[in-house]
Amino acid sequence: MKVRKVPQRKCTICQKTLSKREMLRIVRTPEGEVELDLTGKKNGRGAYICGDAEAFKKARKTKAFERALKVTLSPEQYDNLEQSFLAVQGKFKSVSCGKPDNEQAES
Repeated sequence: MKVRKVPQRKCTICQKTLSKREMLRIVRTPEGEVELDLTGKKNGRGAYICGDAEAFKKARKTKAFERALKVTLSPEQYDNLEQSFLAVQGKFKSVSCGKPDNEQAES
């Protein structure tokens, strides 16, 4: 049997490459709204993030979503995104944001 290619995506925060299913997608819809995309199929510009709460806090601090999605987010929009993120974080918590394990061992 032929082996299927697994789609890979890069975390906006740590630049770690993981499979698409292991990451959370934040999308800017054509209407200009920014929201979580749990299906990975919503129309719009997307950015991927690991399932770590620290990664989300770092993204907020560095305005990584604003750069990746080419939009300006208000504090209220960040709060709504964070609440949605924390609600589904358990599903993605096994993937931590940061250097891959083999790179940490070498350091």
